[in-house]
Amino acid sequence: MRTVDLSPLYRSFIGFDHLASLMDAAARTDKQPSFPPYNIEALDKDKYRITMAVAGFSDNELTIESENNTLKVAGIKANKDDSAERKFIHQGIAERNFERKFQLGDHVKVLGADLANGLLSIDLQREIPEALKPRKIEIGSGNLLEGK
Repeated sequence: MRTVDLSPLYRSFIGFDHLASLMDAAARTDKQPSFPPYNIEALDKDKYRITMAVAGFSDNELTIESENNTLKVAGIKANKDDSAERKFIHQGIAERNFERKFQLGDHVKVLGADLANGLLSIDLQREIPEALKPRKIEIGSGNLLEGK
């Protein structure tokens, strides 16, 4: 596998270090586990949903945290002692602990989460502040030079 050296971005572009860090983190895919499986879907222009298959977990065994544009979903099984007395002929449902992190874009907020039928759904929305939204400038609405 080829690796890309992003260090010239750190030296040459001032203020773009956050973008270079995101690209660097995306290139390191080997550290992110594949469990549990998930979907990311766009519901609308600025609305998204992450759906994770968390069979065997209850809502009190799952934690969802959002901090600094990072969404962290963790599942910790509370009662591991019950599995010692259970004998499985085949165990296809993985009841192992997990932690998955998602990088969120700027101004993306978590609206809420729901757990139904073994699927955890997390709703997200991009809320752009009024100061950053494009605004229309009227032509001829003011005098640029006050003295003339």
